[in-house]
Amino acid sequence: MKRSEINKIMAEAEEMIARFGFQLPPFAWWTPDRFRAPEAQVIVDRRCGWDITDYGQGRFGEMGLFLFTLRNGRLEDLRAGQGMCYAEKLLISKKDQLSPMHTHVIKAEDIINRGGATLAVELYGSDAEGRFDETAGGTVMCDGIPKDFAPGEVLKLAPGESVTLMPGDWHAFWGDGGHVLIGEVSMVNDDETDNIFREPIGRFAEIEEDEDPRHLLVSDYKSL
Repeated sequence: MKRSEINKIMAEAEEMIARFGFQLPPFAWWTPDRFRAPEAQVIVDRRCGWDITDYGQGRFGEMGLFLFTLRNGRLEDLRAGQGMCYAEKLLISKKDQLSPMHTHVIKAEDIINRGGATLAVELYGSDAEGRFDETAGGTVMCDGIPKDFAPGEVLKLAPGESVTLMPGDWHAFWGDGGHVLIGEVSMVNDDETDNIFREPIGRFAEIEEDEDPRHLLVSDYKSL
């Protein structure tokens, strides 16, 4: 993706987030120099902040996702079973923009429609080894109510509705009828290793630098 495209997506996301009355944390507006300061190390280490991906496919409008990690715990706490074992994100899924089929090995998550159009979530179960199984259904929780799903069933979540996904629940999602503001509340988030895609695709975009960044992406932190 070109940096200019990422900057445009960020500007559009800022507008949509503000329209729904959601306020991003102060570090959303930090300069690169502020991220280099010692007090920023926790934000950098936990990879909080802006995240835009086309999954390395070069067609963001068809397959992609905007994310902002608001808070994130440590894997060390999760392994110890105490401390900050949770994470929270804000996402935007555009109309018919696919977040491709994937699951997680560790992370359980609530996916919440915070506003906008309908959120479509396609579901499959796993085989005995946790691999994608096109013949497997399962059970998820929708706002605390168990919901059995057939393989390939698509849940339609209206604003305010949510689904709880456990490791091994394979899922893809997109905005149905328009753009959707999405909340994600989960266990500690590790985007480096805990996203298992059905197809061999990447989690992060490759950036072509054609202008200065509007805001740093979490994938930019390694260059600091």
